[in-house]
Parts: sequence; structure tokens; C-alpha cells
Amino acid sequence: MAIIELKGVWKRLSGWNVLADMNLSIQKGETFVIIGRSGIGKSVTLKHMVGLMKPTKGTVTVDGSSVPDLSHRELVRFRERFGYLFQSNALLNSLSVAENVALPLREHEDLPESEILSRVRQRLAVVELEGTEDLSIDSLSGGMKKRVALARAVIRHPKIILYDEPTTGLDPVTSANINIMIRKTQKELGVTAVVVTHDMNSAYFVGDRIGLLHGGHLMQVGTPEEIQNSKDPAVKQFINGLSEGPMTDKDYQKDKQNDQSPE
Repeated sequence: MAIIELKGVWKRLSGWNVLADMNLSIQKGETFVIIGRSGIGKSVTLKHMVGLMKPTKGTVTVDGSSVPDLSHRELVRFRERFGYLFQSNALLNSLSVAENVALPLREHEDLPESEILSRVRQRLAVVELEGTEDLSIDSLSGGMKKRVALARAVIRHPKIILYDEPTTGLDPVTSANINIMIRKTQKELGVTAVVVTHDMNSAYFVGDRIGLLHGGHLMQVGTPEEIQNSKDPAVKQFINGLSEGPMTDKDYQKDKQNDQSPE
């Protein structure tokens, strides 16, 4: 059963089609990974899912809701179904670990302090940060900060978690631990996850399916094994980080200059 579905989505920005006939179907409970070159439309795709952008043409349906048709008030409630792990973590240095994780509860729910503290401890346990409640953000390593941000993303029991480059800037060992946390979170909480990443080791580990975004749409979708064994020259070039292949800078700029109208 699809919980997220984009059908024939076009998005035109600054004179070029960032998304061009984009089709995507994500099943409830799976982790779907979107890979592709920088600036090619991965984050734009996420923004369509949460209603931060509306398509120039096409439909976006999430958990039974037609996202572009939601009113502002409906969007506010709709976004409560999501958790979001920002690339930069977006933690507040002036707050402790527990205060950062508890922030969504204090902003959006009316709960007794004992319940808030209980939930914070539960979520910190999921990401293996028991006993860190009173620590300052400045005292944490990069990997610990990422796990605190993940605990905050799941504090309100979201149905869907969006991950924006979850391993960027982390060393290989820390990245591997974050990948384990992503998988553990999906398994223990039963959430659907969408991961945007350039890290192919991460994509292979966390993804149930992977889609390569190029030319405004997903040019190939498959399991990690299918992507690794793909015969498509563009897929092989990207996943192996090769300078030679169909994904040239010239073609990349040509895509950006494309003036084809979606109408």
C-alpha cells in the first residue's frame, strides 16, 4: 500500500524543470532512498511531500491526502505526521540534550512534565543515548548530535521520517553507526522513511529500494542489489563515482536550460 505517491509531477523553477514527469510510489513501512547529483531536485522532491512546494503540474498524495489541495491550517496538522532529520541537525546550543528532544512536545502538545521526560528518555534509549539528558550540545560529537536530532525527529510518533543527507560530514565509523540507527528506528517504530543521500554505502545499508533522480525524474528504481548490478551507464557512473559517462557537466547544464513547458 503506497503511503507517498507522486504522479506526473513537474516543478519549474527559475526557467528550468527541476522535476519533469516525476513518478514515485513509496510503500508503507519501507525505506526509500533517493540518490542523484547535487542540485538535481532531491530536496525539492521532499518539499513537495510536506507541502512546502506545490507542483507546476501533477499530483502529490501522502497518507490519503492530496497535499497541494490542503489549506494552510490543514497543512499544519498534516505535517504532524512527519519527522525531519536536517542535514545540519538544527539543534539549539542554548538547550540541553533533553530540552532539544522535548522541544516539539512543548511546542505542540499539552503534556505534564513527567510525561515529556518519560518520552524523551524513551527516544534517547532508541538511539542509544541513555543518560545524556543534561549534556550540552557543544559537548557532543558529530555522531551524537545526529542521534539527538533523530530522537527529536521521532519524539511525536511520526508516520513518516524524512532524512536529508544523514551521514554528510561524518567519518566512516560514525556514518555506519547512524545507518544502524536509521534501520533500528524503522524496525522499532514501524515508520516509513525517505532518505536523500550521496553516500552509497548508506543507501545500500538503509534502503529497501533506491531511485536515481536524473533529468527531473527517477530513471531507475530497484533494490540495493538491483542498483548495484545495474547495466545502465548513468547508474553505473553515479554509484561508482566515475568522471566518465553519460552524466557530464555539459548534459547537467543542458538539463537546467531546458525550456520545455510542462503545460
